Amino acid sequence: MKFSLCMIVKNESAVLANCLDSLKDVMDEIIIVDTGSTDNTKEIAEQYTPYVYDFEWKDDFAAARNFAFSKATGDYIYSADADEVLDRENQNKLKNLKRAMMPEVEIVQMIYVTEQINHPTENFARDMRPKLFKRLREFTWIEPIHETININPVVFDSDIEIRHCPQGNHSSRDFEVFEKTIEEKGTLSDRLMGMYIRELYKAGTEKDLEKAESFFEKALVEKREAGKELLCRQIIAVLLKIYRLSDNPVSMLKTALSEEATIPSAEMCMELGYFFMKKEDFEEASEWFRRAGFDCESDIDVASSGTSAYMALSLCFRKLAKSPKLRALPQKEYETEHAKLLEKAANFEQIARDWKPAEPSLNIN
Repeated sequence: MKFSLCMIVKNESAVLANCLDSLKDVMDEIIIVDTGSTDNTKEIAEQYTPYVYDFEWKDDFAAARNFAFSKATGDYIYSADADEVLDRENQNKLKNLKRAMMPEVEIVQMIYVTEQINHPTENFARDMRPKLFKRLREFTWIEPIHETININPVVFDSDIEIRHCPQGNHSSRDFEVFEKTIEEKGTLSDRLMGMYIRELYKAGTEKDLEKAESFFEKALVEKREAGKELLCRQIIAVLLKIYRLSDNPVSMLKTALSEEATIPSAEMCMELGYFFMKKEDFEEASEWFRRAGFDCESDIDVASSGTSAYMALSLCFRKLAKSPKLRALPQKEYETEHAKLLEKAANFEQIARDWKPAEPSLNIN
């Protein structure tokens, strides 16, 4: 089988060579599409392949990726980003897969390993992603009567691990694409809306959130009418964050009383906790953070029912230890309560440091 590597790049001079060095011995051709680099990305690419193309950036990753795929001639296309690397062990696994590839396989999934500390929008360190695609798909008829075309791809879940080493936060570029799509189409697919919600909630600036306010207010009405409960809950969490940051308690209250918020998510509880923390009502804030960490499940950010909740609890107890109310107690009682609060703060800080999200099942065959 012949493998074609297809990549779209822009200003990736810091990481491109490492990526290509880890793949060049496995690939039969390398196709790199540049979408407007201003550094020496193209010069680095040209050291590895003559197939380097320019593509005018149109705020559309799919268009750029499709252009790259159109240049491939191999039996299978390996799609990579410049900040991915295969170590020696996984290079050998990919070579073995290449030798043993069955032509019936149309998609190969691989384990994507992300360094969490460097990636603010990812929830898990390991997840399964499609990476290798059959270039030309053959359709066959199935069923002995009322025959139809088989459109379900044959997917193989490999144990190949790709190390993802992102350099900085690329969310701003993503937000531009989301915003342009909304401006042109007025809406997003449920899949894209879920991704927009996650990136915006976890990595959006106050300005990014402010821009999205009217869109999500409208989207909440539409998804409620369509019976999309999970999306409604996620939208509510984003709106609560928007209203909290813009100091709009009336809208916060109305949204928090929505039918979908009857059983709150961890994110909803966190937003209410942050609201009361801003008002310096640390007792009330701690109650909401406790609910987030112990009573609720996350809908967007897995850390909202883990590290984030426990660190916020720790901060609340440290603030309570310094409160004037505590200072007003008799000295001995003050010293006892002060010590208890600091102990709670230290305990929750340790719980936060020790917490790790439960990884999703990878379902490797």
